[in-house]
Amino acid sequence: MTRRAVGELYDTAFNAAVLDRRLASIWSTPPGLWGALSTVDHKIIGRRYITTAFVFLALGGLLSLLMRLQLAQPEARFIGPDRYNQIFTMHGTNMMFLFAVPVMQAMAIYLVPLMVGTRNIAFPRLNAFSYWIYLAGGLLLWVAFVLDTGPDIGWFAYVPLSGPQYAAGKRADIWAQMITFTEVSALAVAVEIVVTVFKQRAPGMSLDRIPLFVWSMLVTSFLVILAMPAIMVASTALILDRLVGTHFFNPAEGGDVLLWQHLFWFFGHPEVYIVFLPAVGMVSTIVATFTRRPVFGYLGMVMALIATAVLSFGLWVHHMFVAGLPRLGESFFTASSMAIAVPAGVQIFCWLATMWAGRPIFKTPFLFVIGFVVIFVIGGLTGVMVASVPFDTQVHDTYFVVAHFHYVLVGGAVFPLLGAIYYWFPKLTGRMMSEPLGRWVFGLIFAGFNLTFFPMHILGLRGMPRRIYTYQPEMPWSGLNIFISLSAIILAIGFLLFFIDAIRSAKSGPVASGNPWGATTLEWATSSPPPPYNFARLPVVGSLKPLTDHPGALPVASGLRVDRRELLVSSVVQALPEAREPSSEDSIWPLWAALATTATLIWSIFTPWAVVWGSIPIAVALIGWFWPKGVAEDES
Repeated sequence: MTRRAVGELYDTAFNAAVLDRRLASIWSTPPGLWGALSTVDHKIIGRRYITTAFVFLALGGLLSLLMRLQLAQPEARFIGPDRYNQIFTMHGTNMMFLFAVPVMQAMAIYLVPLMVGTRNIAFPRLNAFSYWIYLAGGLLLWVAFVLDTGPDIGWFAYVPLSGPQYAAGKRADIWAQMITFTEVSALAVAVEIVVTVFKQRAPGMSLDRIPLFVWSMLVTSFLVILAMPAIMVASTALILDRLVGTHFFNPAEGGDVLLWQHLFWFFGHPEVYIVFLPAVGMVSTIVATFTRRPVFGYLGMVMALIATAVLSFGLWVHHMFVAGLPRLGESFFTASSMAIAVPAGVQIFCWLATMWAGRPIFKTPFLFVIGFVVIFVIGGLTGVMVASVPFDTQVHDTYFVVAHFHYVLVGGAVFPLLGAIYYWFPKLTGRMMSEPLGRWVFGLIFAGFNLTFFPMHILGLRGMPRRIYTYQPEMPWSGLNIFISLSAIILAIGFLLFFIDAIRSAKSGPVASGNPWGATTLEWATSSPPPPYNFARLPVVGSLKPLTDHPGALPVASGLRVDRRELLVSSVVQALPEAREPSSEDSIWPLWAALATTATLIWSIFTPWAVVWGSIPIAVALIGWFWPKGVAEDES
């Protein structure tokens, strides 16, 4: 067959079995180590992201148990002050930068292309690069900790304590460079998600037919793009102050220590919603599936997502009420902090209305949703409390704040995430997790969490400050602290059972059917787990619940080539087919680019000349990445 004839092969020319074989031959990842290192399949990369993020969750959980062991009794000597500072810094940094944000984006990497009906994510090589950079940043942080050079400045790294005057050595530099790794990774994924959602949706999937999880990830991606540069600017300025001798945060030379807090929290409070908004999409999906009806108020839910994102940029001074800012300015941020409860309330009532009007099926994913509603409402109420300047002044830097943000972040993100893992586990692995064990997991985590963190509100009201490694016996805290530490063991057992269930089920769990939950979104229109090409022929969407409208077989679109990887490009609003676009082949160059970038960033901790010399291998890797391959573009 001639090259020209091969170039004219389209999916309309083959029956289903032959088409599957043909597509598998061009979309499959080659076997062996080379294929594993060069793959650009969004499903493989998504699974790697999810697995790595949960490893970091387990490590962060172990650190929290060490802290609770130290605080269980007054004047304990289990951990010294220096190591304790490293542990609480590592715990917060690990959970926020290496788990919470990456795991939400990881779920999107795997699910969004399937839910919008395309064969791969946009910019698949950038996707591979983002994972390698994320992994390198995590390894940098944890290797430093193992070598006793882990950061000890808190996950917030306030200056001047993290500046050159007070933080000698390389601990603060390692923290700042780890930020660069994780934020580059997050920005890359955000761009991919935005382009995938806007330009690669299945024909007919107009904006008012996008699943709520996809909407949540689209809004989250814009949050990442707008908020993450602030922390990258802050961490870069900190590195320059420490390594080059600039004075961004040195008041004696015209700098300003509050500049750090403004930059950090301008990113830090939207980050809470970068973690929470994907959970909103997960909850909406699970509620719709297990109540057997669409989520009540689809338009209201979408508007609430957007409103939350917009308002989140007006909250950062919420964290600075005791920093000595003008009282008039603080009043505006108090108003914004309270106003953001409105869209959250809209979402809660939409879910409750859906449950009320539906026929709930209380499987494990739905149980985690119920737990989320209870815990997040408590966290939201305490959030309104600390939005008040007089109250916040009293409880600032106490365990009341620790309790509040754990109720918001764990209740608002981890509970929906665990429900989502149980829900999409068949799609990820082709197997089901244990329902009886899942109920035990939910019960232990729900009870353990509330028994651990609710008493911290009382500790805070009794005046116990956070970030202390010990306390005196005469303080009225010892009884609650030992109760909290024992309760943390219950929580840890619940997570241990979850990991055991996930690992066991991935290897030998019951084989899942194509759509075990009777869901209505497109990811369940293909096999579980999906083939390398996701869909043999792209589905055509006519409503919010395409699988319910077409229980037999979905209408499909054809016309894509089968001699090379090709995607359908659609219009932004109506998702009308516009063009056919080649999709990247597997490549080792994203890995080489990540390795070159990693070496440059780590080297720059010791000398600024690394930026100059490190640009050479980075340039070589990028040239190899983008070098023209001589494949003619399709002009039709």
